[in-house]
Amino acid sequence: MKNLAISGRYAKALMLIGKDDGLAEQYREELDGFAGFMDREVELKQAISNPLYDRSGRKNLLDTVLDKLELSVVMSSFVRLLFDKGRFVFLSDINEFYRKLADELKGVAHASVVSAAELSSEALEKIRNSLSKLTGKDIILDVEQDPGLIGGIVTKIGDLVLDGSVKTQLLGMRELFKRGESV
Repeated sequence: MKNLAISGRYAKALMLIGKDDGLAEQYREELDGFAGFMDREVELKQAISNPLYDRSGRKNLLDTVLDKLELSVVMSSFVRLLFDKGRFVFLSDINEFYRKLADELKGVAHASVVSAAELSSEALEKIRNSLSKLTGKDIILDVEQDPGLIGGIVTKIGDLVLDGSVKTQLLGMRELFKRGESV
């Protein structure tokens, strides 16, 4: 839980800078690229993060990496701040949090759609349009299949869950029968 609070705080601070200078999307791309690079280069990330290594050596390594990547002054300063404050290990979480903030700023929301069978592109477009009308945001769908649903779909957007699966309906009927109620 503490990690989320720390990550959120740093992501929000970067977003405030991005809103102020109008470069929030650029920072999103840079942070996403840098965090992805660090996730791929596990040994490099460990060398920079590991407090058992000499701090000045780790700082020089980070400076070299930042110079090679040619990030903006703000992003380079932000990454150096994370290092200086001992928060570099939270880079991936900060990036994830920042992506959500950047999506909110752009009026974009992510929704997951889980269906028992593959959905047609027309059906997905109808779902996207309905969710867009419901939320007032552009919707990006993350689609999965789960044959265990038997039929129907389950849609999640933020805290809202719309469960139209046959499995859930059958479980509801079972509970009613257990209590002796009629359907």
